[in-house]
Formats: sequence, C-alpha cells, structure tokens
Amino acid sequence: MYTSVIALAALAVAPLAAAVGSARVVNKCPFPVTLWSVGSSVSQPYTLGPRGGSYGEVFRRDPQTGGIAIKITREPDGLYTGRPQTVFAYNLDGATIWYDLSDVFGDAFAGNRLVEASANAACGAIVWPNGTPPAGSQVKNCGANADVTLTLCA
Repeated sequence: MYTSVIALAALAVAPLAAAVGSARVVNKCPFPVTLWSVGSSVSQPYTLGPRGGSYGEVFRRDPQTGGIAIKITREPDGLYTGRPQTVFAYNLDGATIWYDLSDVFGDAFAGNRLVEASANAACGAIVWPNGTPPAGSQVKNCGANADVTLTLCA
C-alpha cells in the first residue's frame, strides 16, 4: 500500500515538472543564420536554414549565470569574430519567464522585421519593425509554461 501511494504521488507531481515551455527561434529569412545558446558555457553552433529553419530548447536556469542568451549571427563564425549579434535572452524564475531582445556589435537583421512573442497571446510581444532595437526597455515576462518564439524576417 505504501509503495502505491508513493507511485501515485510521483505521477501527480510529474505534470507540474513538464509544464515548462521552450525558447524557440524560427528563421524566415532568405539566408541561413547561426546561433549559440550561452550561459556559463557555450553550446555548439546551430545553423538554421533559410525560409523555415528552426531551433528550440526547453527553458532552463543556468546554475552560475541564471539567464541564458541565444546569440544569433548571419555568419557561421560570428560569435567568435565580433560580427553583429541579435540576442534572445531569457531567465527562468520559478513559474515566470523573463525575455528580451537586444543587439551587440551592430544590427545583424537591419531592414528585416523581428518578432519575439509568447504563445500566450495575453503576454507582451517585442517587435522590431526594421530589425533594429527601438528606444526604451523591451523586457517582457509571462508564465513559463508557454513557448516564447523569436521569428526572424517575420
């Protein structure tokens, strides 16, 4: 009887642990892009093909830095050669996901619309109509159970 109660308790908790969304990047641009997931370590590069290439990772919290930065360049070695980067950063804080969008070393997607939005339509979207950051803070937050997708060349 005791073993059955423990097994039922474990099953009851399992859906709560699985209720975390994902950070996604979809490339609708006519050119490939390369991205790296960066916390206290740097992932291998992922190349997203033109017009539909995609990447996703389950929201996670880095034990040293807390947040994760998905760094995107138009060049396959751009992270290591100082090329313009667009950065989709997120921070998983309990049941909340904080997300933002920024550029460093220039504007990798100037002239191309960028949209970063939660699958939960009630949450705020970050829209860069011309691929460059508008003035002011762009940080948004939402429940961590919904995916947040950055669409390049939206």
